[in-house]
Amino acid sequence: MTDPDQHARALAAEAAANNDATGWFERLYAEAEAGTAAVPWDSKVPHPLLVEWADAVELHGHGEPALVIGCGYGDDAEFAAARGFEVTAFDVSPSAIAGVRARFPGSAVHYVAADLFELPEAWRQAYQLVVEIFTVQALPVRLREAAVAAICETVAPGGRLIVIQRWRPDGPVPEGPPWPLTRADIELFTANGLTAEQVEMLPDADGASARWRAEFRRDAAR
Repeated sequence: MTDPDQHARALAAEAAANNDATGWFERLYAEAEAGTAAVPWDSKVPHPLLVEWADAVELHGHGEPALVIGCGYGDDAEFAAARGFEVTAFDVSPSAIAGVRARFPGSAVHYVAADLFELPEAWRQAYQLVVEIFTVQALPVRLREAAVAAICETVAPGGRLIVIQRWRPDGPVPEGPPWPLTRADIELFTANGLTAEQVEMLPDADGASARWRAEFRRDAAR
């Protein structure tokens, strides 16, 4: 089987050449469901930086609504549900949604195919917890501001957004995907009605790269 990272980049490059920023996700997941490819970010566990943060803030949902952006095969969504949230999780790929429903039959999570740039109006400022892990970095830089704005719009008054992305220093944009985020990119989340509660740049174990983990909040309605 072709190297998963290389294959994903090839699909993304082909889609970009056709002016289609997100179509490659469906191609990749459809191939994965057919057994002819692997999804490189499918770790089969919730992201460790999400779990660590949830433990640190003693995260408990008590039935509050949560949204997981670009849920893929659902490990982060299932984690949020286990923490007591009523979770909606979406992905642009219908094959990913079919796959996650098969992986977690009977799940309490509401899995749905949806496009980040065309979200239902009912989702606007509707969620007390929004989880965004690696979706923004998987989209071309030209779409970054629109992607960030769409994500921020789902956060309810008094709600929080947790963001986990790869870090990169200022300078030329690398060939991707992924297209890691600079500090200025992370600060885009505060240009959409949210306030930064905590922004961390956490080195990876190899010391050669790092991740952003940032928490944002929307002020409660008065």
